[in-house]
Amino acid sequence: MAILESILWVLLVLLSIVIIGLVLMHRGRGGGITDMFGGGIASGIQSSSVGERNLSRITWGAGAVWLLVIVLLGLIQRIAL
Repeated sequence: MAILESILWVLLVLLSIVIIGLVLMHRGRGGGITDMFGGGIASGIQSSSVGERNLSRITWGAGAVWLLVIVLLGLIQRIAL
């Protein structure tokens, strides 16, 4: 059980970093952190609405897996008590 918990903690940290990166890659809607760091310049992935939609899907998917990992860690902690 300790190995599974360690794997889940590593996965949680990695997913957190990935989600931060994915959110910062989204097109800025004005006044956000992306505009502050040059977000007005469109990159290759953001040049079309299809790219933005796919980026949103990937972000939502990573968020769902992140939430699942948190729930699993909570269940493991509850069983360990």
